[in-house]
Amino acid sequence: MYITITAQKLGTNYSQSSADFVGYLEKENQGLEQQDMEHFFNQYGDEISAEEVVKEIDGNTAKLKKKEPKFYSITVSPSKYELRKLQNNSQDLKTYTRELMKDYVASFNREINGRPITIDDIKYFAKIEHQRTFKGTDKQIKENQPFATKILHLKTDIRNVQEGRAEGNIRKLQKEISRLERLAPYQQNGKRIVQGMVKDGNQSHIHIIVSRKDASNSVSLSPGSKHKASEVEMHGKNVKRGFDRDKFFEKAEKTFDKTFGYKRNFAETYKARKDFVKNPKLYFAALMKLPANERALAFKMMTKTGLPIVPSIPVTQAQIALRVFKRLRRGAEIAIKSSSIGI
Repeated sequence: MYITITAQKLGTNYSQSSADFVGYLEKENQGLEQQDMEHFFNQYGDEISAEEVVKEIDGNTAKLKKKEPKFYSITVSPSKYELRKLQNNSQDLKTYTRELMKDYVASFNREINGRPITIDDIKYFAKIEHQRTFKGTDKQIKENQPFATKILHLKTDIRNVQEGRAEGNIRKLQKEISRLERLAPYQQNGKRIVQGMVKDGNQSHIHIIVSRKDASNSVSLSPGSKHKASEVEMHGKNVKRGFDRDKFFEKAEKTFDKTFGYKRNFAETYKARKDFVKNPKLYFAALMKLPANERALAFKMMTKTGLPIVPSIPVTQAQIALRVFKRLRRGAEIAIKSSSIGI
């Protein structure tokens, strides 16, 4: 389970309207019949239009400055192992979203009119998507890029020959392109992976847009707060503040496990991924204490979810060099940081 929380920006400025983001989330509905579309929903309503989402989010920004985020985007990406537990991706993820947002409000150390925040105090809309495409930041695209560059140059050479600007053997150039296509390290269904290509397999995930202001448009609730649960004295009164991101991510996992009867492996936990970066020695010790079958599954999951391992060293040996894990840790930092704001 990977969860990211993002304050939506356009370049260096925060978006003044949610319209572009909401429009982006409508991309999968293009060309589909009404009955096949995925609609926005919230805690109590289904089939909410994109227009209503924009109206509600944009109309809930009282007293927010131009340089303050008006809304946050939460993206929830279950792993392929978690998705296998679902009976109906759309309906089950919708059910999970509604429970997840209860965890979200419970992670605020805030009060409204002297009482804890409840699910009715936030304004959010969510949407289920079933496709993902390869982006320029993906490892597959980056490592295929040298081949893509050479192929582009060769195609330019062919065009120059065809249009009489250069001399050359078109057949030979095309043969070289075919060779490079095959040599590219990352392939999908026999084709070189390129930016924009739809990823294979079950890619269902959740997009949530949540207003910075509470439902009454009077209280600011920021999951990007630099403060965890704490109290500060303001105007002579003790005021609670902060959002506990660790608590949110951990509760999100427990809620999924409880809702769908999922048995979570050590390698899948947020705490393990965080320890891998922050405290590899602790991570390694916990990994090696797992029962043999769970440890084997953990290593299998690590290869699938981006946490690197050393294939040449047997997983049953407790003498795996810690220095290797420390060196590999750097490669996982981006994935871990994407799980929250500012970890």
